[in-house]
Amino acid sequence: MALGSGLLAFDSNRIRQAESPKPTAKSLIVAAVAYAVVAHVVFVAAQPAPATYLLKPARVFDGEMLRDWVVLVRGDRIIAAGPARGIVVPADAQTIDLSGLTLLPGLIDAHSHLLLHPYNETSWDDQVLKEPQALRVARATVSARDTLMAGFTTLRDLGTEGAGYADVGIKEAIDRGIVPGPRLFVVTRAIVATGSYGPQGFAPEHVIPLGAQEADGVDGIVRVVREQAGKGADWIKVYGDYRWGPRGETTPTFTQSEMTLIVETAKSSGRPVAVHASTAEGMRRAVLAGAETIEHGDGGTADVFRLMAERGVALCATLAATDAVQQYGGWKKGQALEPAAIVRKRASFKAALDAGVTIVNGSDVGVFAHGDNARELELLVDYGMRPLAALKAATSVAAHAMHADDRLGRIAPNLLADLVAVDGDPTASIDALRRMRFVMKGGVVYKR
Repeated sequence: MALGSGLLAFDSNRIRQAESPKPTAKSLIVAAVAYAVVAHVVFVAAQPAPATYLLKPARVFDGEMLRDWVVLVRGDRIIAAGPARGIVVPADAQTIDLSGLTLLPGLIDAHSHLLLHPYNETSWDDQVLKEPQALRVARATVSARDTLMAGFTTLRDLGTEGAGYADVGIKEAIDRGIVPGPRLFVVTRAIVATGSYGPQGFAPEHVIPLGAQEADGVDGIVRVVREQAGKGADWIKVYGDYRWGPRGETTPTFTQSEMTLIVETAKSSGRPVAVHASTAEGMRRAVLAGAETIEHGDGGTADVFRLMAERGVALCATLAATDAVQQYGGWKKGQALEPAAIVRKRASFKAALDAGVTIVNGSDVGVFAHGDNARELELLVDYGMRPLAALKAATSVAAHAMHADDRLGRIAPNLLADLVAVDGDPTASIDALRRMRFVMKGGVVYKR
């Protein structure tokens, strides 16, 4: 303030600022580090300890056989499984009484389509051509929840059917906890030979959106495989045959050299290959190329199935999809004779079993309602598998085929705590899977 003529004006704030030393770069760094350490300590202290659960069922199917066990879970992992007398239970463990129930590893469906819904609601063509992608994604999140609540904690989702890379985003949303759903192994768009896939039947001068990505020749195949891998595919899915013969019959799509190139390119990136094939020749080419699973296999012969068994190639038979499509076409199941497609499916599946082919549970759900995945397991038993073998196909065998048996498919220490419980004993009666009473994924209880 001014005191008068000839006197100096002063500002107390400036004097205080002048008296305070300016911070050096070193002091600022020290202060920042100290703040970060304190903040980290406060943050860690604020985090709740991982939940610990002791699960006490009537019996445990561990992925191989029934056992009289309890299971201890901490965080997202199983930390102990065995007879109760041998388990040291922490004081903070919450006991979950599953009396009368069978505890199982979370179930796996190795052939799903979350971005499809039942064809008796909307045809496949109309889903691909007319439904906005946002609508399809919104519906898929509901389907993912329904799948998880049915006890299927892992899906291998084999193609978005015209919805681009939407499966990658859905997988991320589930992994981040934004929406509930199963663990996803995705293939993104899938690969088809030019001209072979649908929707079909339009005037040739029109360019129609397709349900998968076309690729041909050395450069095109390598580019498309690498593109899908780079954009998030865990597996590469290929259509080895399709209904594109001159009379609409199913014939192979890729040549042997093209199929081999697809597999070599995928494997060089660390990704296995699944091949849609329903003709004997399409299956044979896929097996010789090094594919790891064959999807459908309706027209498989004894020779082809023997080749699959010799080379360790698994079959996802998708019995439930054929069953559903025939019923959509008017078959009154249980009231009328089985149509030719069902008779052929039974025969080919028996031939696969007789040859010793590894069967992996894969239903093609999306053709029928999500959450009804147990339908495939019921049909596996109806078509000739024992309930115990069918359960393995949806747990330990599926996890091994998907290169995930180090974390999924069994009840054992250090594996992920994906656990479900059903009313009854599914090793004796597979329909017990319809009575899902408890679902845990990654140590989080979703249904109880």
